[in-house]
Amino acid sequence: MEELNPDLVLVHGDISTTFAGALAAFYNKIPVGHVEAGLRSYDKYSPYPEEMNRILTGHIAEIQFVPTENNKSNLIKEGISNNIYITGNTVIDAIKHTVNSSYIFKDEILRDIDFSNGRYILLTAHRGENLGKPLENICNAVKRIVEEFNDIYFIYPVHLNPAVRDTVSLILGDTGRVKLINPLDVQDMHNLMDRCFMIMTDSGGLQEEAPSLGKPVLVLRKETERPEAIKAGTVKLVGVDEEKIYSSAKELLTNKAEYDKMAKAVNPYGDGFASRRIVKAILHHLD
Repeated sequence: MEELNPDLVLVHGDISTTFAGALAAFYNKIPVGHVEAGLRSYDKYSPYPEEMNRILTGHIAEIQFVPTENNKSNLIKEGISNNIYITGNTVIDAIKHTVNSSYIFKDEILRDIDFSNGRYILLTAHRGENLGKPLENICNAVKRIVEEFNDIYFIYPVHLNPAVRDTVSLILGDTGRVKLINPLDVQDMHNLMDRCFMIMTDSGGLQEEAPSLGKPVLVLRKETERPEAIKAGTVKLVGVDEEKIYSSAKELLTNKAEYDKMAKAVNPYGDGFASRRIVKAILHHLD
């Protein structure tokens, strides 16, 4: 930053490098623009450390690029009211360039799957607050679903964290029709989402991406910083109780009307032109 002396530093999202980048820019007295600003769960330990990362970044940033009206309201409640631009989320922009019906997977296991043979569910679970008993509950619910439905397959890109891998391997390692694979790059992940029947996840980004592809999402968390998706009906917050996870998944697998209602709901996170709006706002701000 000292060498380049930029007019603006853009940071994105809520991971620790987001906050570090914003703090470094602040120390160098360089204005910060925060992409995907204004998301809040209102629990500083869940998600941890993301909730505090985005709060601190938001108070450093001079320009706020928020996905939704609700995100703007969150910032105003905290006394941040200037230079807020509602843009939609850039992940929707990305999907327009990554998903292709003729896409060939880089992952060898995915490349060999015939997605027309059965219903495939994408599973991701890795959050720190879900380690231990919550992750055990998730895995046990998955095992029950596979045992009950002969046409159901799970694909689980397993996080590299040993605490995740040990639990998952112990419960699901020998379970038929559950494929445990390594983490995927964005193109493989987006195209896997597109070919799956539904998604079960504790991820934040997938809650925004999947609805653009018409895929219902069950959120394996007690709270979400993305309430717009719940309100729109594209995702359902099911928590980390084994019985609730199992029954919620079973409902979508057996009730076509309920599945279609979620699959056809309108994605509240934008139209795929967030990046253009961000560029326009930056040019306006820099005069």
